[in-house]
Amino acid sequence: MWKQGIAGLLLAATTSFTGGVAFAQAPAPYVVTPELEQAAKSEGKVVFYTATDVAVAEALAALFRQKYPEIQVQVERAGSERVFQRIGQEYSTGIYNADVIETSDAVHFEYFKREGWLEPTLPQEVADKWPADEKDPDGNFAAYRAHLSVLAYRTDLLPEADVPTTWTDLLDPKYKGKMVKAHPGYSGTIMTATYVLSEKLGWDYFEKLGAQQVMQVQSSTEPPKKLAQGERALEVDGNEYNIFRLQEDGVPIKIVYPAEGTPLAVGNAAVLKEAPNKNAAKLFYAFLFSKEAQQLNSDSGGLRSFHPDVVEKSTRTPLKDIAILHSDPVALEEKLDEIKSNYERYFGT
Repeated sequence: MWKQGIAGLLLAATTSFTGGVAFAQAPAPYVVTPELEQAAKSEGKVVFYTATDVAVAEALAALFRQKYPEIQVQVERAGSERVFQRIGQEYSTGIYNADVIETSDAVHFEYFKREGWLEPTLPQEVADKWPADEKDPDGNFAAYRAHLSVLAYRTDLLPEADVPTTWTDLLDPKYKGKMVKAHPGYSGTIMTATYVLSEKLGWDYFEKLGAQQVMQVQSSTEPPKKLAQGERALEVDGNEYNIFRLQEDGVPIKIVYPAEGTPLAVGNAAVLKEAPNKNAAKLFYAFLFSKEAQQLNSDSGGLRSFHPDVVEKSTRTPLKDIAILHSDPVALEEKLDEIKSNYERYFGT
């Protein structure tokens, strides 16, 4: 069943859901107490399935371990689609491994919520400080991170005069064979980006782009790495936070925020209903939304945060100065089959 992917699963859930899970009001917010900490330490472990770049996720786990050295953090990193499939396999077989999950595809969490696989959990930090539209009204999940899917280029491989300023500039023959992009069938970030750009520019744009001999990779973390290795001069899409980190490492890369807008991907997080380490899950989940964790995500990971106390580096363009393309997960859900079939047709993969 799980090989059919997210589109078929969401359709099945929609057509078979005739009463299923009754959603209640959000649970009362909780704070971290000595009792919760002790219970979590007794469990001694938390398993975190995430689509965040592994270096960022491991840094977050290390920060948690500094605070709670008695609790091991097992980070399982994969693309959003793979995380989604893995949770589905576990919950369809009754073998539960994960405690806390995170992906960059908001549609996943609508599905998980409908299936009743999430444990309503509301840290006080989220209740007090998160925007209403960045947390589930029933307390099932909240936006742990956000990032942009950006166009970027190697300054030493692409003359300044040839730098594209719009998405449609990429259709120019001079970029043929010079670009790399990720795949919406693997990455939630790229699924979101493909959806909003197809709505903005039409599928005719992607058909023409597919004829440009674009190198195809899977995760949104990979195009920035291909630029860093000098394999391509220009990335069509890729996550912004990897570009930030490469820039700080001295790699000659610049970001372009096209005039038509840049897609925003939100990474939700949640505690699973059948989490084997429930107290450690609750403790780690609260930690994810803490000021210290969110600041680390911003400083070291280049992620955008909804925590109002996080201060971004002055070298980064503020979100308020970027034209943002937002995605509606409900509308995206209805387009999943169309997106995948069109993409495979135009890019041959």
